[in-house]
Amino acid sequence: MTAVRPALATEVRGARLSGVDVARAVALLGMVAAHVGGIADQLDWSDPSSWSALVNGRSSSLFAVLAGVSVGLVSGRQHPPGPPEISRVRRRLAVRAAVIVLIGLVLMGLGTPVYVILPTYGALFLLVLPALRWRRRSLLVAAGTCALVSAPAAIAIVPLYAGAGTFGVQLGLVYPVVTFLTFVLVGLAVARSGLEARGTQVALLASGAVVAATAYVVGSIAAPVPVDAGDAFPGVPFVPQGSSVGQGFAQVFLSPRDHSGSIVDVVGSAGVAVAVIALCTLLVDGRGRVAERIATPLSAVGSMPLTVYALHLVVIAALPGLPQSAATWWWFVFGAVVVAVLWQRFLGRGPAERLVARIARSVVP
Repeated sequence: MTAVRPALATEVRGARLSGVDVARAVALLGMVAAHVGGIADQLDWSDPSSWSALVNGRSSSLFAVLAGVSVGLVSGRQHPPGPPEISRVRRRLAVRAAVIVLIGLVLMGLGTPVYVILPTYGALFLLVLPALRWRRRSLLVAAGTCALVSAPAAIAIVPLYAGAGTFGVQLGLVYPVVTFLTFVLVGLAVARSGLEARGTQVALLASGAVVAATAYVVGSIAAPVPVDAGDAFPGVPFVPQGSSVGQGFAQVFLSPRDHSGSIVDVVGSAGVAVAVIALCTLLVDGRGRVAERIATPLSAVGSMPLTVYALHLVVIAALPGLPQSAATWWWFVFGAVVVAVLWQRFLGRGPAERLVARIARSVVP
């Protein structure tokens, strides 16, 4: 029998999966590394010093896939409810989405040199509401469609951001909605697969790893990352000057560059995210209390993602001269773990998560 902690608060009751919290902590700490860790700009497998660039793009995509998993877990897991319960779940999720967008806008107002994902994150919660009762196959078909049109959609919206300024650019350009909707739909499909079962975890781990490896191998052969890709804007495809039509087409649709929005980037990132989630649940859930206690530092961080994410941006804003280095990242990790473990131990749910849930319940009793 799977050993899991009691659910803190789910719309449709079920055991809380510690492995999902651990995966969420991996995503959070990966994004923190991208913001303060002084990591490499581009990944080069022949250069071990550049391997830290793995967190670029893949951390935010993992965060988005986990958003879909969370939506699936609070809306019935393998068996989403019918009316009228599903209507109540949708309304509560809509209220939570609005609050998350508002928190994101406030954090953007701090002026930190970080692209804030929360406004897009909240918008994705709203967009996925009609899909809560879709079958797993329908979710994957929709995700595949989004992956196919991700790059053209990102290119199409670029003119809308001419002269938008740093604040405006963060709203839908750096984290394109179509691209990240792919990840949320994949996460929802994962939650509908019965993530608690050991066989499902193994199957997801294997399939995610194979899909990611295949995508990146194809992309690396068909559209190698250009040497001047450092000039590329995150979220938008990049085609070097002087490229032929064929080379340009390959860079738009098959580039393995992170944040490129290509089919390879989206599918590869989704595969990595699914494999990470499956691995975390496989190693933690159902392994007994010893495994869960070992995972406590990470599961505590992952149980309050909104709180940890917001706090790390507040710290960056409060310390503008913060050096970008591995040491800085470790201090953030240490602070996040200490705060999360102590807060969970003595106060339970994270403060931001508690606030959002309280607002949702007050609006939708």
